[in-house]
Amino acid sequence: MQQKTVDTSRTAKRSDLMTEGAIWKKIVVFSIPLILGNLLQQMYSTVDSIIVGNYVGSNALAAVGSSTALINLLIAFSQGASVGAGVVVSQYIGAKDKRGLRAAVHTALTIAGILGLVLTVAGIFLSRQLLIWMQTPADVLEDSVRYLQVYSGGLICSVVYNMATGILNAAGNSRRPLLYLGVASVVNIALDILLIEGFHMGVEGAAIATDASQLVSCVLAMAFLMRTKADYRVSLRRLRIQKNVAIRILKVGLPAGIQSMVISLSNVLVQSSVNSFGATEMAGFGAYLKIDGFNILPVLSISMASTTFVGQNYGAGKIDRVKKGMWVTLLIGLVYTVALGILLSIFSEPVMRLFTDDTAVIESGKQVMRYFCPFYFLLSILYGLVGTVRGTGKSIPPMVVLLFSFCVFRIFWIQLAVSQFGSSRGVYVLYPISWTIGAVSMVLYAWKGKWLTSASKLCRK
Repeated sequence: MQQKTVDTSRTAKRSDLMTEGAIWKKIVVFSIPLILGNLLQQMYSTVDSIIVGNYVGSNALAAVGSSTALINLLIAFSQGASVGAGVVVSQYIGAKDKRGLRAAVHTALTIAGILGLVLTVAGIFLSRQLLIWMQTPADVLEDSVRYLQVYSGGLICSVVYNMATGILNAAGNSRRPLLYLGVASVVNIALDILLIEGFHMGVEGAAIATDASQLVSCVLAMAFLMRTKADYRVSLRRLRIQKNVAIRILKVGLPAGIQSMVISLSNVLVQSSVNSFGATEMAGFGAYLKIDGFNILPVLSISMASTTFVGQNYGAGKIDRVKKGMWVTLLIGLVYTVALGILLSIFSEPVMRLFTDDTAVIESGKQVMRYFCPFYFLLSILYGLVGTVRGTGKSIPPMVVLLFSFCVFRIFWIQLAVSQFGSSRGVYVLYPISWTIGAVSMVLYAWKGKWLTSASKLCRK
């Protein structure tokens, strides 16, 4: 892509361009707010479970946990659209195309508003049927329905916020989302304590607290985008879908969105399989998935940093920096996942006791950890390479790899292998196996495409 004249506007100064300077420093400095922000987001989700588990009971904890997979399914496509928008925005910034940047920002937010409204309505009206389809036990069903319906009322805020932060991250401004999530976390925790412990509202209180915190973060992010002087400033009058830009966003975002939806669907099937083993297994699995997010989300954050870094440098035609950035991303991810896997393995019991004093639930959660923790490093390899490839606008190869390893394989495993184990271990073991398949597949793709040996093929669109 041809590079334009260097821009000395406030946008260039304030968007923290990643096309210059030490690569490791750019990626690390950009990743840290992303990681902290995602950890905050995971924290207030985890706080819901901790307070519900301790003040309402194991069945309520199971209800919150069983809804997580469905919530992820509902917002999966919008997350893919956010990925597509982020790649397009970062490439426009790298190429210093102001007109294209403004069109991408307003088109992306319009898409987010429409998707958010559709998902909110769908979540409210389809919650019961979806939970019944997931084989949610009768003693947990009503709590699960109430939690999911109330939570769905705030989905539009979540979708718009994710798109807004995707734009900020693409511009290299990962600090603002961290600030807004910090405020949202305080709101969520305060309302959790007030509504659950103070007003005894149970799972509905947890859902209301989360909705309120998402509204706060959405308003803060949009307010900043509307008042900033940078070229990605948002004007409500310009919110519309511009066909050519929307096609470019969807070209990257549609494969990512389909991938996210299908993987989320496979996770719903996994949750359904766990549900069949009863409320204790549901509670243990659901509680540990909250902790699992403290590993997964930073890995995804590092992958997002790689996508932004690659997008800006690819847009600027700096292919050598693209390849070097990939290696830095892989190293950071490996160090993090190995260290956290060791820590979680050592402190598995105290971690589970944060959620409940129920011995059976604790043992169930510890069993999940034995299958997950030693293999987290595979996710850093998988998502590090996925983030790099997506940054160049090529989202189909990562989609194929992730769909096969996280969806097709898991569905076949659940249908054919789980029954042979006769216990929930048959479900848990599929995770490290699917991670291995995904990581090896991306390494083979990177090797065949000479990503690991030469940067030459990155220039081909």
